[in-house]
Amino acid sequence: MGDRPVRSALIRLVLGGVLVGGLIVGGTVFRVWQVARVDDRAKADVVVVLGAAQYDGTPSAVLGSRLDHAARLWRDGVAPVIVTVGGRRDGDNYTEAQAGRKYLTSYGIPPGAVVPIGEGRDTLESLRAVAGRAAAAGWHTAVIVSDPWHSLRSRTMSDDLGLTAWTSPTRSGPIVATRTIQARYIVRESAALLDYRLTHAPAESYGTDLG
Repeated sequence: MGDRPVRSALIRLVLGGVLVGGLIVGGTVFRVWQVARVDDRAKADVVVVLGAAQYDGTPSAVLGSRLDHAARLWRDGVAPVIVTVGGRRDGDNYTEAQAGRKYLTSYGIPPGAVVPIGEGRDTLESLRAVAGRAAAAGWHTAVIVSDPWHSLRSRTMSDDLGLTAWTSPTRSGPIVATRTIQARYIVRESAALLDYRLTHAPAESYGTDLG
């Protein structure tokens, strides 16, 4: 008889832990989806385009859709400067930032309006480099351009780095092509955000363009 209260308490403890864990995961998924729907075009000091793959100076479809969106924001007067970010992977001749700048200037954005910051192999490293440049350049606010599901994590990282930021995600490109792809990225980004909140480290294991 004496074991029953202990067993009952353990069961309640386990069930309580499962419930809390479910609420945390469910709440994170909801927030990733919710923030992805927000397109904040309030004026800022800079538009920051988060990097993605490039091929010998030519942006991938993912990066190209982000750059196109950033160009529209610049033309709409959201910010006077576009910051392209992202480092160079092994064997690359260009950084993601250089490829982004080359793409934007080839489509009519003045070279003086595009600042490449070719540092970082993931979102956290790139935003850390942006925050460092912001302190030197006098930038205080930024509109971050990435894919919708990346918005909450990138904004959270920016806040942690002391850079006031909001998000205006692209609505085109492979990552928003179908509902199946969107659902997959929502799950991946939710896992990456939970991992970041626990470790404050980049999400290396969650795939290219999610780091």
